[in-house]
Amino acid sequence: MDRTEEMKDLTLLGKQGTAYNYNYDPEVLETFDNKHIDNAYWVKFNCPEFTSLCPITGQPDFATIYISYIPEIKMVESKSLKLYLFSFRNHGGFHEDVVNIIMKDLIAKMDPKYIEVWGKFLPRGGISIDPYCNYGRPGTKYEEMAWERFKAHDLVGMDRVDNR
Repeated sequence: MDRTEEMKDLTLLGKQGTAYNYNYDPEVLETFDNKHIDNAYWVKFNCPEFTSLCPITGQPDFATIYISYIPEIKMVESKSLKLYLFSFRNHGGFHEDVVNIIMKDLIAKMDPKYIEVWGKFLPRGGISIDPYCNYGRPGTKYEEMAWERFKAHDLVGMDRVDNR
């Protein structure tokens, strides 16, 4: 398969004049084929400029969103992911809801073997909230992996992340 055919479904990457949608839009997510389906490997994204709105006060909430997944057939294209995360800018949602929506949208688009999403929100009102969710494909070793990582999350230092 030539590169043109392989990339035919990617409409955002390399385009000038990108339109930014300020309202939640999962349709902006684009995927491409994983060329290494015989390998289990991690793909990780750190998104340190995430913003959404408090659904009650309308005040902005700022976070770093960490997304880690083990792909199967499809992988998410990073520019579309950036635009998708940007689309939360005017979305009113509690922190816990936001990270679960992100995870579920990515599962629906890619059907990964495993995925986890962790939101580290900056304090507002003197308290920070860091919701974490994960998923392992049912009936596979990744389902067990999800439970093990969930049980140990943020307890043993293995979850240390940074923004480089």
